Amino acid sequence: MVHTIICKTKDLVENSGVCALVNYQGYEQQVALFYLPNSKQKVFALANWDPIGQANVISRGIVGSVGEEMVVASPLYKQHFSLLTGKCLDDEASVQTYAVEINGDDVVLIS
Repeated sequence: MVHTIICKTKDLVENSGVCALVNYQGYEQQVALFYLPNSKQKVFALANWDPIGQANVISRGIVGSVGEEMVVASPLYKQHFSLLTGKCLDDEASVQTYAVEINGDDVVLIS
């Protein structure tokens, strides 16, 4: 497994998203990082590309929950994407998820 430092935890915004450009499996990709310090996992990573709105905007979405599912609502058409699976709760679409963790002060992508 390859561990790549994406950013420092101080670069994250609590209960919100930020976007980072990362090299993942040989390709540069925009990754939306969501920092939920009161959740068990703490940080979640999804592809920043909204497949419905056709734009890199997922990191600008609003985090919340639908029932027990933690989600981000796309800022364009408000579809809800699971922070755990990337599956859209309102449509057949989905976004890629990435394995990330906090290691000390670093946010690390695991590939």
